[in-house]
Amino acid sequence: MNQSRKDLEARVERLRSAGAAVQLRGNRIGLEKEGLRASAAGHLAMSPHPRALGSALTHPYITTDFSEALLELITPPTSRVEEVLEFLADLHAYVYRHLGDELIWGTSMPCVLEGGAGIPLAQYGTSNAGTMKTVYRRGLGNRYGRTMQVIAGLHFNFSFADAFLDLYRDLQGAGGDEVTAFRSEAQMGMIRNLQRVGWLVPYLFGASPAVCSSFVRGRETDLQVFDPYTLYYPFATSLRMGDIGYQNRQEEGTGMKASYDSLDSYVRSLTWAIETPCPQYEKIGVKVGDRYEQLNANVLQIENEYYSTVRPKQITEWLERPTLALRRRGIRYVELRSPDINIFEPVGISAEQIRFLETLMLYCLILDSPRIGAGERREIDENQVLTAHRGREPGLALTRLREAVPLRVWASEILDDMIRVAELLDGVSEGLHVQSVERQRDKVADPDATPSARILAMMRERQEGFFSFARRLTEAHRETLGHHRIDPEREALLDRLARESIAQQEAIEAADDRSFDEFLADYFNQGRATDIGWDPAVDRFEVQERV
Repeated sequence: MNQSRKDLEARVERLRSAGAAVQLRGNRIGLEKEGLRASAAGHLAMSPHPRALGSALTHPYITTDFSEALLELITPPTSRVEEVLEFLADLHAYVYRHLGDELIWGTSMPCVLEGGAGIPLAQYGTSNAGTMKTVYRRGLGNRYGRTMQVIAGLHFNFSFADAFLDLYRDLQGAGGDEVTAFRSEAQMGMIRNLQRVGWLVPYLFGASPAVCSSFVRGRETDLQVFDPYTLYYPFATSLRMGDIGYQNRQEEGTGMKASYDSLDSYVRSLTWAIETPCPQYEKIGVKVGDRYEQLNANVLQIENEYYSTVRPKQITEWLERPTLALRRRGIRYVELRSPDINIFEPVGISAEQIRFLETLMLYCLILDSPRIGAGERREIDENQVLTAHRGREPGLALTRLREAVPLRVWASEILDDMIRVAELLDGVSEGLHVQSVERQRDKVADPDATPSARILAMMRERQEGFFSFARRLTEAHRETLGHHRIDPEREALLDRLARESIAQQEAIEAADDRSFDEFLADYFNQGRATDIGWDPAVDRFEVQERV
C-alpha cells in the first residue's frame, strides 16, 4: 500500500472515530441543469423564453444560459438527494406546462441546427444589467462561435456542512487558523484533486459519444460517419468534454491559465485575464457603431468565460463581481461542471450519480493535494481529452506523474479508495453511497455498461442516428414529466415567483439612471485598488498597489 493510500485511510478513520458521519449529513447539494428548447420536429426553438415562466433576469430557479432557447433550471441547496431530484422534476413539469408542443432536448449535444448565425442570444430586458448579460453572450459568440455555446451541461454544486469543516479543521491540527482561510485552502486542494481524477466523471457518466452532423457543419473533423446525419468516435464517452466541445483557447495565444495553487492565486489569475487586452479579440472591436460586440477586448470578458471542469464559488450580491465575492468571503461551494445530461433519466441525473459525486467530493478533500505544476497540468488536460474521445478503447492508458497507467487500473484504484469514504458518508458499510460506488465498478470492468456505450448500442440495434435516438427518448421524458404531479405548494410558489420576477425586472429597468457605458465602467471598477500582473521572474501573478 502506498503512502498516499495509508494517509487517506488514516484520515478516514480519524473522521469516523470523531463522529464525522453525523456532521456530513448536513452537506448541501444543488443542481443547475441546462436544456435546449426544441420544436416538435426537433429543431432549435426560435420562440422567446415563455413569459409565463417569469423573468430570466431575476427568477431564482428558471432562467436561460447562452441562447434564448437554452433553459437553465436551478435547484436550491438541500441536504437530501430525494429533495433535490423532486425539486428538479417539479421545475421540468412546470416548464412543460408552458411550452406548448416544444421539447426540452434530453442530451447535452444539441438538436438540429441551421448554423450559428441563426441561434438567438438570450434576452434579459432593457436594463443595463440585462443588456450586459446579452452583450456578454454576443461576445462569446464572436469569440468562439455560437454553435459551441448551445451544448447543455449539468452543474453539480456542493458544499460541506460547516460543522464538518470545523471538525476537519481540528483533526488537521489547524485549529488556530482563521476559519474562512482554512476552508478556502482545503477546498482549493479538493479542486486540484477533482482536476487530477476528473477524467473519471466523463468515463462513468459521459453520454455524448455522437453528434448530429449539423453541429460541425463547415468544420473539418476526424469524427467517423455513423450514418448520413450522425458523426461519432467508436470509443467516445463525452464529445462535450472533448476538442469539439466548448473549450477555452486563451492559453494558446496569451499564456493565460488559471492558477489553483490557492484561492488568492486563482482570483489574481482571473483578474489579470479580465484586465489584460488580447490582440485577437481587439480585432473584433468592442463598441462597433452603436452596438457592443463584447464587454471588452481582454483575455476574458468576465470570470464565467473561463472554461474549467470545476470552479470555486461564492454567492454574489446583486452585480457583484465573482472574484470580488471570493476575495471578500472565501469559497462557499464548489461547482463541478463536467457531468453530461443523462439521457436515460427524465431530469438528466439520477440519485446514484448524485451520491457518487458527493463521495468523490469528500474523497478529493481528504486526499493529499500538492500544487499542480506545468507538466501535471498538461497531463490533466490530455487525460480529459483522451477519456472524452477514446475512454472505452481497450488498453487505453492515461498519464499520471509522467508514467503511463491503464485507465481501468487507475479507475479501479480510485473506486477502491472511495469505498471507505462512502462508508463514512453512510455511517454503515452497506449504505447508498457505498452502493453508488460499487455500481461504478461494473462500468470499469465492462465498458459496454457505460452510458456512452449503451447509447451507441441502442442506435445500432434500432438503426437510428443520434438525432432520432435523442428525439425518441426526449419525447418519452416529456410524457413522463407530463404525468408528474407537482406539489401544490411548490406550484403556487413557482406561479408567485414568475409574477414577482417580472415585477423585479421592471423595477430594475425603471431604476436605471446612467448610460450603459457608465454602468459597464462602474461594474469593472469594483475592487480595483490593485494591479495584478504576471511576473516571469517568479512565474506567478504578483500584485502591485496602485498609487
